[in-house]
Amino acid sequence: MAKTTIRYICQNCGAESLRWMGKCANCGEWNTLVEETVSKQEKYKGAWVKRSTPLPLTEISTVDEPRFSTGSKELDRVLGGGLVPGCLGLIGGDPGIGKSTLLLQVAGSVAQHTGSVLYVTGEESLTQLKLRAERLGIAARDLTVVSESHTGHICSLIEEERPKLVIVDSIQTMFVDEVPSPPGSVGQVRESTGRFLQAAKGTGTAVLLVGHVTKGGSLAGPKVLEHAVDFVLYFEGESHTSFRIIRSVKNRFGSTHEVGIFEMTEAGLQEVSNPSQMLLAQRPTNSSGSVVVPCLEGTRPLLVEVQALVAPAHFGGPPRRQTTGVDYQRFSIILAVLEKRCGYALQTQDVFVNVAGGIRLEEPAVDLGIAVAVASSDKNCSIDPYCAVIGEIGLSGEIRAVRGISQRLHELARLGFKKCIIPKPNITGSEPLEVAGVSTIQEALSQALGSRR
Repeated sequence: MAKTTIRYICQNCGAESLRWMGKCANCGEWNTLVEETVSKQEKYKGAWVKRSTPLPLTEISTVDEPRFSTGSKELDRVLGGGLVPGCLGLIGGDPGIGKSTLLLQVAGSVAQHTGSVLYVTGEESLTQLKLRAERLGIAARDLTVVSESHTGHICSLIEEERPKLVIVDSIQTMFVDEVPSPPGSVGQVRESTGRFLQAAKGTGTAVLLVGHVTKGGSLAGPKVLEHAVDFVLYFEGESHTSFRIIRSVKNRFGSTHEVGIFEMTEAGLQEVSNPSQMLLAQRPTNSSGSVVVPCLEGTRPLLVEVQALVAPAHFGGPPRRQTTGVDYQRFSIILAVLEKRCGYALQTQDVFVNVAGGIRLEEPAVDLGIAVAVASSDKNCSIDPYCAVIGEIGLSGEIRAVRGISQRLHELARLGFKKCIIPKPNITGSEPLEVAGVSTIQEALSQALGSRR
């Protein structure tokens, strides 16, 4: 009889403990340890995994990793140019956001133009998958589908057929016999991911795993799951809008700053060729608190609308502060600078900031746009609709230079903007449109609001 032991695994960081504790000693999170039974006979090694031979670093040849396209320019941009043979990737997102739809479209395109594809579904029947494929117009002969949840059987199929691409939907439904815990548990997810990693590296097949997310928005399962894969993509989007954003948070083969933008239609996910025009399509005219900010996502300039609303706080309680699409801590610093350096009385005002279109802005270059939007709403004064704002704000009220100013300004000029307020150190004299260089937040507010009062 096999000897078994019980251990406790942290769902957040993957740390192990021999006894249950309310707080993880490694990451400090509460109530994240789950019980797992481990068998001493639990050993595994794929038959196709070759033994590695140590080589001197100087004798290793440097060649570019061959890539193949997914059939989607937006997804290829996020991946860094396409999929690398033998890679293991993880795609996460909320239920119903379009993960399976996008991957089925990718499977159809790769099967039609590149090579054979194996689509493994552990959540749907083959009939359900067929109906979705017919709705998307996918009928590639090299696309093979199988309804299977046993990780060992799937790895055997990979070894036998050697497809170009394998899609596993989803990793939470996979299981191995050696781990006695149910599918979706920490042990099952970690062990299944390890075996798919061996299969991918041993056969040169690209494997894409679909992962669920928790209520907090992070990928379900231990953090070791994200450490094991080559790239992690997050599928983002609001439930009341048709636009979806794919963001890379880890990529061993490319940048983690690129985003891909899609629109959900009856025919599946369609690429958005002009995201700036799409994000500004419903922008109100002559409305206070609305400012256009040219942000930079990787190498792509995007024009987004930052909206602010300042209203008196009632009932004698503390004023409300709420943000959507921008960092709350950064937003609080900007409000403090407006109060201290510009004399705005926001202590008794509710302040709300929103980025239209579901885009999340993380770079400090959007600070000045947030400040101008708040000041515009507080003074009830609209901004010139053909004027944009960009700049980072320091605690002393100074406006600091930003990167990629040329790309931002050319995107503004392409969409018909006439003027942009930028940091004075960013002025080069070769701008494609009129620019106003500012050194302090007072100068920026004077430029943006002075002629519109």
